[in-house]
Amino acid sequence: MNIAELVPWTIFGSITVMLWLALNHFGGGKSRASERLDELRDPSLRARGGDDSTGNKSGVGAMFERAAPTLSKVVQPKTELEQSELKVRMANAGFNSPAAPQIFLALKVAGLVIGLIAGGGIGYLKWGMTQSGLTSLIIAGGLGFYIPEIALRLMVSGRQQRIFQSMPDALDLLVVCVEAGLGLDAGMRRVSEELEESAPDVCKEFALCNLQQQMGKPRREVLHDLGIRTGVDDMKALAAILIQADKFGSSIAQALRVQSDSMRVKRRQLAEEKAQQTAVKMIFPLVLFIFPGIFVVLVGPAAIMMIDGLLSN
Repeated sequence: MNIAELVPWTIFGSITVMLWLALNHFGGGKSRASERLDELRDPSLRARGGDDSTGNKSGVGAMFERAAPTLSKVVQPKTELEQSELKVRMANAGFNSPAAPQIFLALKVAGLVIGLIAGGGIGYLKWGMTQSGLTSLIIAGGLGFYIPEIALRLMVSGRQQRIFQSMPDALDLLVVCVEAGLGLDAGMRRVSEELEESAPDVCKEFALCNLQQQMGKPRREVLHDLGIRTGVDDMKALAAILIQADKFGSSIAQALRVQSDSMRVKRRQLAEEKAQQTAVKMIFPLVLFIFPGIFVVLVGPAAIMMIDGLLSN
């Protein structure tokens, strides 16, 4: 590698180091006044002595959080409908913070910039100022921009699947609590305490519902928001059933039991469907990997004998 090839790498490394030092220098810790304001907003920080992973960040993390509103303005949704859809998607992934959409959009912009820099550098070093170098610049920028989107979709899908799998057990325990004499609020609190390790996503949603009701939010709105936040159809159906039971004064325990039984039947049917698909899915591994070995073992000796017989004649 000659000097001409080392110059771009040296410039890139120098700029990266300078930016890193600048971010660490200007992104220092928060002042005491800012920490006390954060403690007033979130009293749990005071119980932990102000040491929180989100409220007491320093360095690059704090600098990025402060720069997130500015970066997100580039791709900020224009209409209220698009903004609400983005908030719902973030809530479906488990991010209920008001700043979550801004941070997500800022990550997309940062990924775009990093992809353009990396793709442009690699394309310039390998192909120079040619069409191939421009193509690598565009591809890397597009990948950097859409990687957060792909990650968000995977997180939403995984969380919804976990909620669907753990809902019947949570509903069974909730039925037991309600039939034992607890109210719906106390039952949800009990479920969130007992199943915190086995069903963390459902327990977090139930705990958030209890917190909203303690803050004075009507139960109908809390249950409606529960179905919207999760994005799971069965959770939406459960919220609708509970709203109807609360409206007409019917038995909540019976409604919960019916919903739990229907979800358990649906989960069993999905398991049976996947079991029936196993035979079809096994065809391709059998044809590609197992049948060639069996063919060699069975036909190989006969083929060798036939070749020896032909050669001897």
